[in-house]
Amino acid sequence: MTDSEMAALRERAEAGDRDAADELVQLAGERGDIGGLRRLADNGNSDAADQLIELATELGDLHELRRLADGGNTTAAEQLQELTGE
Repeated sequence: MTDSEMAALRERAEAGDRDAADELVQLAGERGDIGGLRRLADNGNSDAADQLIELATELGDLHELRRLADGGNTTAAEQLQELTGE
């Protein structure tokens, strides 16, 4: 996917296009794009948050899991506890 296609997809997602948002989540997950997933999750996309937690867990990214847990995400808190015993 070209940069311009990605930009158009992001624009559609920001305008409320659920299909575009779903496609962005899928692409970011496939690419291991933590930043992309973080942006989507921080904008309220629960599927992106789930993917972000899964990726952060796989990568052992405790900082990201802690950030999500501190923001109230119980799944991230549970994963963090499993990984660290916290």
